[in-house]
Amino acid sequence: MPVITLHYEDLEKLTGTDKETIIKRVPMIGADIERVEDEYVDIEFFPDRPDLYSVEGAARAMRGFLDIETGLPEYEIKPYKVSISVSEDILKIRPFLGCAVVRGVKLTSSSIKSLMDLQEDLHWGLGRNRKKVSIGVHDLKNIKPPFRYMAVDPEFKFVPLDYTEKMSMKEILEKHPKGTRFAHLVSGFDKYPIILDANDNVLSFPPIINGTLTAVTEQTTDLFIDVTGLGEAVYTALNIVVTALAERGGEIEFVRVIRPGGEEFVLPDLEPKERLLTTGEVKSLAGMELPIEEIVKQLERMRFGACALDKETIEVKVPAYRADILHNYDLVEDIAKGYGYENIKVKIPETYTAGKSHPISLMRASVNEIMVGLGYYEVMPFTLTSEKINFENMCREKTDDVTYVLHPISEDQTMLRTTVLPNLLEILSLNQHRELPQKIFEFGEVVSNETTGQHVAAVSIHPQANFTEVYEVVDAFMREMMLSYEVKESKDPAFLEGRRADVYVNGKKLGVFGEFHPEVISKFSLGYAVVGFELDLNDLIGKQI
Repeated sequence: MPVITLHYEDLEKLTGTDKETIIKRVPMIGADIERVEDEYVDIEFFPDRPDLYSVEGAARAMRGFLDIETGLPEYEIKPYKVSISVSEDILKIRPFLGCAVVRGVKLTSSSIKSLMDLQEDLHWGLGRNRKKVSIGVHDLKNIKPPFRYMAVDPEFKFVPLDYTEKMSMKEILEKHPKGTRFAHLVSGFDKYPIILDANDNVLSFPPIINGTLTAVTEQTTDLFIDVTGLGEAVYTALNIVVTALAERGGEIEFVRVIRPGGEEFVLPDLEPKERLLTTGEVKSLAGMELPIEEIVKQLERMRFGACALDKETIEVKVPAYRADILHNYDLVEDIAKGYGYENIKVKIPETYTAGKSHPISLMRASVNEIMVGLGYYEVMPFTLTSEKINFENMCREKTDDVTYVLHPISEDQTMLRTTVLPNLLEILSLNQHRELPQKIFEFGEVVSNETTGQHVAAVSIHPQANFTEVYEVVDAFMREMMLSYEVKESKDPAFLEGRRADVYVNGKKLGVFGEFHPEVISKFSLGYAVVGFELDLNDLIGKQI
């Protein structure tokens, strides 16, 4: 889950209250405080609330939760002065485009960092690492509308962000750090996406890199935002960014989008969605019989628009930046948050049962204690993955024991994982901005032949990572688990020949460890040596049962 850094100066100014009150109350809206420092606080927000991935969004929510400013936030949108045309050839590459202009923004170094962090968190949370959504924020000062969103030859040249010399788009994908990391998103296309101004200046090469001409600085006041992607999550991301900037005093301005064939519309669309909620639904799901006036009050505290239509029905207006409200269940959850979980009366259950820890929980506790003691941090990735991550990126042959998702909603989540290591490498890939060394582990589920099993896996990345390091970790783990084991030469293609080994207990193969093959490291876009291990603990859990 994303951890957001909120600087007290910004937070207190935008919220209208003191940091102590915020730190005390913010966990009750669905967040965990990671650390409290002298100048800032790091807060982990749930992934279903991307609107909270910035100090502006968090402050907006807290103003309502603390009864400083309640109800539906309203944002005035000025008539358009800027237009952008979409060419026919881009529709087969990256067809969705959302745009807006925000003027009169006063930026500081911390607010620029907050904006950039919001971009990257949205790239991860909504964009699947830029595949489905990528965001560009541009200084309008040096560019001239109207703009054009089109596809051009890979040899087209411009100066990318953080560089001073022109590079072709092909060269950017081969040499620029952002290009090498995200080149796979445009691989297979004869032409690449680009956004140009009226003088052929480059705003953006989505989803890879912006042009240096539109770099945002503390002198920037007027911004052009482009969001490109593969689906309607583009518009949600756009709404989150522009409303965050509006919270900082910016004035939102429409952009006219001209589609092929002459179709025209203006963005952003900040009209709230309307839902009907009944008091019966609240009672059934929350277990509380609240007066309709109290329900309206709590909805407004959570920044919804709410109005009682009669004694049982409430019309709810959902802000355009709330991507998580998919059902009335989500509204009831927010009502409970607004009311305060601590205010819900305790009720003794009508039935009494005695429980005990499940064997898997006992094993998890043991594994966690050992791995944390060895200096590793626990992570909890999804069990859903793809053939690309599970097999192709690991240089392993596809097996017949895979359980597939019948109706996947994403190319990234088409199957249940058969091994844990690929997920850990994917996490390392997403955290390359963090300092090294990084050492993470997971005790989690895998599914093989429609049977669920429990594996432990760990990876370590840093320039000096080697076979000896991971061998020592495996040896310490097995010793702490009081298991006698032996190692034999492995043939697992995910690891380097001569620097890999299989682990056996009582003659049965338990897992593998070693140095990852350079090709695996390259496919996960990692720049340093990585070592890791994975062990099947099913038999050990069985003995506990």
